[in-house]
Amino acid sequence: MPWRRTGDPYKIGLSEIILQQTRVEQGLPYYEKFIRKYPTVGHLADAAEDEVLRLWQGLGYYTRARNLHRCARIVVEKFKGKFPGSYDELIKLPGIGRYTAAAIASFAFGEKVGVVDGNVTRVIARIMGINGDISQRSTMKKIEKIIEEWIPADSPGLFNQAIMEFGALHCMPSSPACDRCIFINECYAYRYGLQDTLPVKRNKIRKKMRYFHYLVIESDGRFLLHKRTGKDIWHGLFEYFLIETSQPVSFDRLGLPHEFLANSHEWVLETVSPEMKHVLTHQTIMVKFYHIKCKNLIENRIKSMKGYGLYSNDEIEKLPKSILTERYFTGSIK
Repeated sequence: MPWRRTGDPYKIGLSEIILQQTRVEQGLPYYEKFIRKYPTVGHLADAAEDEVLRLWQGLGYYTRARNLHRCARIVVEKFKGKFPGSYDELIKLPGIGRYTAAAIASFAFGEKVGVVDGNVTRVIARIMGINGDISQRSTMKKIEKIIEEWIPADSPGLFNQAIMEFGALHCMPSSPACDRCIFINECYAYRYGLQDTLPVKRNKIRKKMRYFHYLVIESDGRFLLHKRTGKDIWHGLFEYFLIETSQPVSFDRLGLPHEFLANSHEWVLETVSPEMKHVLTHQTIMVKFYHIKCKNLIENRIKSMKGYGLYSNDEIEKLPKSILTERYFTGSIK
C-alpha cells in the first residue's frame, strides 16, 4: 500500500481518513485520485469544496471530505503548510480523531503512541483476554494502555504497522490462523476457545427506516436539482427533487410540488424505477425515482424554491451528487 511507503504526514493522513468506514480495495483508487489531483496539502487547500466532494463521490460519509478540506486549509494558514509533529497538536485538527492523529504521529514523526484500529483491538482483546465491551471508552483505555506498554521507543511506526497487519491477515475476525500463531502459548482466547467471542461488542445499531421518493423533473432537456443542506446525510451534495415519507406511499399520494406540477396538463409521468434498498450504518433507505417531463418549466416558476435550479446533463456530470442521484444519473437505476 503506497501510504505504508511514505513518511509524508499529508499522504498518511489522507489514507487514514479515506479508510475510515472504507475497505482498502475500495479506498485505494480514491487515494490515488486525490494524490494525482492534490499532490500536496497546499493543492488540496486551494481547491473548491464542490470539487473535493465531486472527487470523493461514491465513498460516502462526506463529512470526512469536508473535514479533510478544512484540515488542509488550517495546516496551510496556521502551520505554513507543515503538519504539526505531535499527537496532542494533530488531534486538534478537524477530522483528525485519536486513531488518525496516532497514525500520523507514529508513522510520520516517530512518536511513541499506539495506533488502535479494529484489527489491533481484536489482537489485544484475544491475547490478553479483555472481555469488556469495546464500544465502551473504559475498555478501549485498557487496550490503549497495553499498546503503550508494548511499543518499542526506537520503532513505534514499524510496531504499529506490524500489529495492524497481523490483525488484518492472521488474527482475523473469523477463522483466525491459530494453529500457526506465534502467540499460541500466551493467547487467552485460544486457551479457552473464545476466538469467536472476543472482542465483545454488545451495542447493536438500530437502523432507522426512511422512504425517499425522487422526482426527476425534466423540462426542455434540463433537470431540477438542489444542494442538500442541514445536518442530514449527504450535506452539500446535489440531488433530484426529494419527497421523504415515514411509510411507503404510492405516487398519487405523494403531495406533488404545486409550484410546477399543479396543472396535470403540463406534465406527464414518463417512467417509474423499481424500488431499491440503500443501506447505511444507522439507517436503511427505500428509494424510487419518478421521471416527470414538464412543459414550459421556466426559471421564474422555481424562484420561490430556495436552492433549486435547472441543469443540463453536462452540468449535472460535474456536480458533486448524492450516491443515489449519481446511480440514477449514470443509468445504474432504471
